[in-house]
Formats: sequence, structure tokens, C-alpha cells
Amino acid sequence: MTRLPDNLRQQVLALYPALRDLPDARAVAVGDGGHLLHVPAGAALFSERQDCLGFPLLLAGAIKVVKSTANGRDMLLYRVEPGGSCIISSSCLLGHSPYAARGVAETDLTLLLLPMATFEALLAESRAFRDFVFHLFAERIAELMQLVEEVAFHRLDQRLAKLLLTRGGTLHATHQALAEELGSVREIVSRLLKGFAMQGLVTLGREHIVVLDADGLQHIAAGGH
Repeated sequence: MTRLPDNLRQQVLALYPALRDLPDARAVAVGDGGHLLHVPAGAALFSERQDCLGFPLLLAGAIKVVKSTANGRDMLLYRVEPGGSCIISSSCLLGHSPYAARGVAETDLTLLLLPMATFEALLAESRAFRDFVFHLFAERIAELMQLVEEVAFHRLDQRLAKLLLTRGGTLHATHQALAEELGSVREIVSRLLKGFAMQGLVTLGREHIVVLDADGLQHIAAGGH
């Protein structure tokens, strides 16, 4: 545990307004009772079946939460960005159960990890914090339901076209990373991307994709061929 510098304490309160209404003594205890961590990109934060480490308050960077399938494929469930947190961690703390997915640092991270005792005390004492946690559950469940619908009912080329459109005109990512995000395998995603390139919809480079014809991709995303 560490005593938070004043600038980081203010950053925590700015990113997590639910903590602003805590009594001064409790707010100080939250900051000084957590573990301040600096994690390099690519490092594992937690693994499936591992005991829960605490409740993360992300100050900088991005975390991706991934579920591994029985055949060894990975699917991106969601990302955590500053001001958000991880419902896998929340559910583990609430249910006293191990992690059901993996958390990986997508970029270099700075986070404050609150131990279980602090998390439980905040839930008991702060309505604003409870609202934050359960609002987070509601948002993530809606996202996961959308993911289930897309995987179950939409063709992979539709989902890939939609992903390219939502990520802007130039996408910096490997084919493997796109496959993980779509719950597929690299070879299939690469084949679809090559098909998009042959149609003049995109150009492909080393770890980047440039969208040339957004209307054409939108037609595919909507179910056209």
C-alpha cells in the first residue's frame, strides 16, 4: 500500500466522481489503502480461475478483457478505459469467486487497485459508489448481449466491415488482434480482408488498414454481398 500524491488523488476523484461524496477521512483511506500499479503493455493483470486481486480504478491506459474458448481461440469481451472498471473483478468480489476471464494491459497502465475490504466498505457506506458499480454492470451486460447477438446472428464479413467502420479511416492493428476482437481466427480474417482489398474497399499494410470505400463497407455491414 502507498500514500497517494495529491495530484494522483485529484486524478482519482476527477475520473471517479462517485468517490467525491465520501467523508474526507474515508476518501483519504481509499487512496492510501490502495495499491498504485504501473503495468507495461502486454502484461497479464489477471487470469482465469485466479483469485480476485481487488477492484481496479484505471488512471491511464486501456485494459482488454478476453475469454478463451475450449479450442484455444480468444474473444475480446470488452475494454476498460480511465474512469471505468471491470465487471469481471466486481462479480468476483461480490461472489467471492475466481476470475472467469483474462485481463491484459493493452497499453502501458497506471491503476489504483482497491483491496476487497475497501471495496466492501464502499459498497456498504456510499450510495454513489453502489450506483456506479451497478450502472457499470448494466452497461457491460448490454454490451455483452450485443456481442452475443452479433456472434450468433451476423456473418463474420458483416461484423468485420462494421468493426472497420467504427474504428475510423485508418486502423492500426494486426489481423490477429482483429480476429480476437471478432472471436474468430487470423486466417479467416486475413482472407476476408484480402477480399475487401480486391473489391477496392480497403488497402492493407503492415499492421494497418486504410478504409477507401466506407459506403461499400456499410453495404456489407448491413447484410449486403
